[in-house]
Amino acid sequence: MRFRLIDAENDHHGVSLLARVLGVSRQGYYAWAARQRRGPSARARRDAELTEKIRAHHATSDGIYGAPRIHADLREIDGIRIGRKRVARLMRAAGLSGVTRRKGCRTTIADRRAAAASDLVKRQFTAEEPNRLWTADITYVPTGQGFLYLAVVLDVFSRRIVGWAMAEHMRTELVTDALAMAIHQRQPSAGVIHHSDKGGQYTSVAFGQRCAQAGVRLSTGRTGTCFDNAITESFFASLECELLDRRAFRTRPEAERAVFAYIEGFYNPRRRHSANGQLSPAEYERRQAIKDVHQDGYAAA
Repeated sequence: MRFRLIDAENDHHGVSLLARVLGVSRQGYYAWAARQRRGPSARARRDAELTEKIRAHHATSDGIYGAPRIHADLREIDGIRIGRKRVARLMRAAGLSGVTRRKGCRTTIADRRAAAASDLVKRQFTAEEPNRLWTADITYVPTGQGFLYLAVVLDVFSRRIVGWAMAEHMRTELVTDALAMAIHQRQPSAGVIHHSDKGGQYTSVAFGQRCAQAGVRLSTGRTGTCFDNAITESFFASLECELLDRRAFRTRPEAERAVFAYIEGFYNPRRRHSANGQLSPAEYERRQAIKDVHQDGYAAA
């Protein structure tokens, strides 16, 4: 840079001569030199501090979070008020980004002989409180030993995974085990809706009997239509891009440990969800429970 050259040579030659030879103005050189003495601007120093915090939050998320969730971390954890666009700019400058998605294979195989339940949801994936609407589905995890299959049950209220099961097969007991875990953990009152596609596992007699015993109402969407079970599909998309696309598993047990850690160690307790106002499923439920207690107290008073 020409100003740097003038700065290096001005002990041997006059600034006017050097500026004339290099085709710059003396005033421009003196303004540059003054800025150098002052050091980085207050905004530049603040950007550097923010970038370090952004790097730390990005690392804590295992490189998963993009600008919206980093922005929420800065607000919720550090108490920093900052625009989301500024976070995105600083992440770009630091070479940081979130993760993106893959497409998968078919895990829904309908049993044409089975009588499927009607669709009680009709794509209205909302719930005013926990244990009113659950959605469920199956995905696969590639490993060096073949596929590991994962069945989940998701509570629409908070997007929390309330039941899950893993096995090397897709038989009915896979989804029955996931349902059993959800019932054990949540102890729902009778009438909770369990919504899935028309896969043979969910329309089987054994699964229907288990739901009837627990007072669970069955609902099924159309086979092969992702919009009829969009919430669970969204969870699987997050699992795939945040874990499965970034790891290669040699064995099924290795994959099981990683999926368990993702669901119970990250997704449920820590992963920020846009549908929850950038709160994790567990934190969203916790805050809602506190709010309900306060409202009940006011009502009693």
